[in-house]
Amino acid sequence: MTASQDTAATAAPSTLDSGEVAQFAKLADEWWDESGPFRPLHRLNPTRLTYIRDRLCAQFGRDPKDPPCLEGLRVLDIGCGGGLVSEPLARLGATVTGIDPGTETIAAAKAHADGAGLAIGYEATAAEAVAEQGRRFDVVLLLEVVEHVPDVPAFLARLAPLVADGGVMILSTLNRTLKSYALAIVGAEYVLRWVPAGTHQWDRFVTPEELKAALAGAGLQSTDLTGMTYDPLADDWRLSRDTDVNYFVTATPAAPV
Repeated sequence: MTASQDTAATAAPSTLDSGEVAQFAKLADEWWDESGPFRPLHRLNPTRLTYIRDRLCAQFGRDPKDPPCLEGLRVLDIGCGGGLVSEPLARLGATVTGIDPGTETIAAAKAHADGAGLAIGYEATAAEAVAEQGRRFDVVLLLEVVEHVPDVPAFLARLAPLVADGGVMILSTLNRTLKSYALAIVGAEYVLRWVPAGTHQWDRFVTPEELKAALAGAGLQSTDLTGMTYDPLADDWRLSRDTDVNYFVTATPAAPV
C-alpha cells in the first residue's frame, strides 16, 4: 500500500523497471500533501520510523530516547521519493544521502529539505551507480522498493557492497499472498483509491522466504522479520507478528566462513 520512484539517465544500468519508476514522476510535487496520493505513506511513516530507529539503536548501541540517537551514522535512503523518511532520520542526527532515479522527485525532495533547513544529500541516480562508485554506508534503506523490481536477487547482489562492515540493510515490502492481493491491490487501489490503480503488480510482491534467500545470496544475513498491520478503525499502523501483507526485514553482512 505504498509507492516509490521516476527515471533519469545514470552511470550504471538500473535493475528497476523504468515503467514502474516513470509513473511516480507525475506525482513529484505531491509527496508532502498529507491528503494527496501519498497519504498512505504519511499514515505509515511513524511506524516505519519507529522500527528503523529501534533497529539502528540496537545495532549500533544507541539510546532511542536520546534525540540525536543516530548522530554520525551514514544512511543511504534508496528510492527516497520526496524525503518522507530521509528528513526525520536527519533530524535524529544521521548523515543522510537520499537517492531516486527521478529528477522531478529529487527536485521536490531538495526543495522541501531546504525549506526545513535540513542538510540532506539528495541525488538523482540509481542505486547501482552509487554502488559502482565504491561508496559505503552504515545503513542502507530499501523501503517499498523491491516490489517494483523485476529481478530482486540481481538487484540485491549489486547493492550489497553498499553496506559497510558492521552496517545494516533494512527493507520493507509487500508479501505475495491472497490477503495482500485483496488489501493492497483491490482494496487500496480500486476500492479505497488510496494509491493510483496500477501502482503495484501483485506478481512482483516478494515473500519473506524469497527475500531472505535473495539477501543470503547477496551475502547478507537476515536478523529480524517484523510485520505491519493496518487498523482501519484507528486509521493507524502498528508493528505486528503478522507478515501476510506488509513486513520489514533487517539484514547485516554475513560473517566470513
